[in-house]
Amino acid sequence: MSDRVHTLTPQDVLVRADALQRKLGGRFRDKIVESLYDEAERIARRAVHTRTDRHWDLDQRIDRLVTSPIFGMPLMLLILAVIFWVTITGANYPSELLATGLFWFEARAVELFNAWGIPWWVTGFLWHGVYRGLAWVISVMLPPMAIFFPMFTILEDLGYLPRVAFNLDWLFKKAGAHGKQALTMAMGFGCNAAGVIATRTIDSPRERLIAILTNNFVPCNGRFPTLIMLATIFVAAAFPPAFASLAAAGAVVAVVLLGALFTLLVSWGLSRTILKGEASAFTLELPPYRRPSVMRILYTSLIDRTLFVLWRAIIVAIPAGAVIWILANISVGGASLAQHTADFLNPLGVAIGLDGVILLAYVIAIPANEIVVPTILMMYLGTGMMIELEGFEQIRALLVDQHGWTLLTAVNLMLFSLLHNPCGTTIWTIWKETRSRKWTLVGALMPLGIGFLVTFLTATAVRAFGWI
Repeated sequence: MSDRVHTLTPQDVLVRADALQRKLGGRFRDKIVESLYDEAERIARRAVHTRTDRHWDLDQRIDRLVTSPIFGMPLMLLILAVIFWVTITGANYPSELLATGLFWFEARAVELFNAWGIPWWVTGFLWHGVYRGLAWVISVMLPPMAIFFPMFTILEDLGYLPRVAFNLDWLFKKAGAHGKQALTMAMGFGCNAAGVIATRTIDSPRERLIAILTNNFVPCNGRFPTLIMLATIFVAAAFPPAFASLAAAGAVVAVVLLGALFTLLVSWGLSRTILKGEASAFTLELPPYRRPSVMRILYTSLIDRTLFVLWRAIIVAIPAGAVIWILANISVGGASLAQHTADFLNPLGVAIGLDGVILLAYVIAIPANEIVVPTILMMYLGTGMMIELEGFEQIRALLVDQHGWTLLTAVNLMLFSLLHNPCGTTIWTIWKETRSRKWTLVGALMPLGIGFLVTFLTATAVRAFGWI
């Protein structure tokens, strides 16, 4: 009688491995890494002898503070808040100076075209439309990025960013995401397109995709002008002058923290539905602190990030300026195309606590969020090109006194600004990084759907309880 030999197939091996893995528990990878380091430390103790007791070196002393369960998170928030404040404050003057220079050039070019007898519509389309939209994007985006990215690169070169990932890993682990997503979120403050590119540091394709799809919930510098305007006009006005600026800053910080909350919630939802899967192992070895390299900082922050992102924004902003001018200057039945479109969108806008003009501004501003506020002002004033009013008092008079904006309008506009679809630059970057139409559409439409849902529920609740 011959022995019967059972041959295992590859599928049998995989099934058996899966069954054994489930018995190991959720932390078996961490335990493996811990055992490796314990063994390495045991060998080192046997092979290395010191004359005196071991003292903590400088790196370890710093890490005891920056990775502390008590002080690590507050210190991280303080550092990011300082970068955030320096970026906003420091960008104001360069942005104003750059805008003045670009618009001065526009005025001289228009005078030259008029002297040459060029038709008004050619002059308007090229200079008041295409060029002015481009000037807005450059003047608003370039200074903040030129400040934020070098500061962020200094932290990266210094070796602090891995500590940020270490501090936030437990939060993202609970959300089914990767600890390095904290770094991509921080990059999103400068530009969401840069945040999407930064997800390349995440090895797991599934967790990288989660980071790509949720980076839009971090407000970029293009959305800060809208948030700062609303916080100054509606929030700061309710406080004494001595505390007005602090109240406005607190409102913007609250929106940023709300964005982080939505990032975690949506990451949790994706990791348990369409991107369900096993969390990857994340073993993070903290590098030693090192002196930042000036040349690397300049190249990485200004060339590889600032100019790269700005160039993509310029490409998608050019058609936006053209569309704005066409809609504002072509009339049908005694009203511009822009006004007809705003009237059509108004019922939907009112349902979510906004109006048709605001929704039209966000449709036009898909290429670049920087032009939302000037587009709204252009529509309300009935001008044929984007303009900027002098001071928040004039803006408040226009929005509140003439067009009936309320606190609900401000709150829902802040929420919609935080949650709406990514700008054209970010959508293009998602496509370049994923090469997938499916995930590009999800990345563009999922935040928009969440934005409509949240603002609709907020407006419905406020109206139901009679809070306005």
